[in-house]
Amino acid sequence: MIDAIPDVVPAGRMSAAPQPELPLPGGMLLRPWTPYDAPVLVESCLDPEIRHWNRPGRLSPAEAEDRIARWGARWTAEEAAIWAIAPAAGGRAVGLIGLADLDLRGGSGEFLYWLLPAGRGSGVMVPATERVTRWAFEDLGLHRLRITHSVANPASCRIATRAGFPLEGTMRGALLHADGWHDEHLHARLRTDG
Repeated sequence: MIDAIPDVVPAGRMSAAPQPELPLPGGMLLRPWTPYDAPVLVESCLDPEIRHWNRPGRLSPAEAEDRIARWGARWTAEEAAIWAIAPAAGGRAVGLIGLADLDLRGGSGEFLYWLLPAGRGSGVMVPATERVTRWAFEDLGLHRLRITHSVANPASCRIATRAGFPLEGTMRGALLHADGWHDEHLHARLRTDG
């Protein structure tokens, strides 16, 4: 008889607590999305840069509120952890960061992130990526995190590299964008990395 391989992260560890707020340097904060943020989400779906790299589709205000509610449900179901990047003193979110494709049993997840023009150039995405990484490894107990992005998106490549995610390789024709199929870089980091 073969012994079963235990889950890397036991079921219930993530959903047992509410989604945390994670402070960032420079007076910024990662916080759960709220219905108040629906206009920001609608705006993000109209931004040409976000549309090009993330394929979000257009949302009405009601659809944005539904999506935010689904993100809360996906936390409870232990499927995703999505945060708003916002000023710690309050105010509109300037971006999104999170882990999707969470596989607690196998111990992995994949980053997704974007910034609105108000957040671009602020340097917030690298510390946000580092903070979510620390939460995923130290608090949740994941083993491997990955970041994928189009090879035509050097800004995302710089974020991944600066946040400690070395390039592992290129996935050919991996994602369809409006302008055709894009090769994608695969960056990854292990909990055991320095």
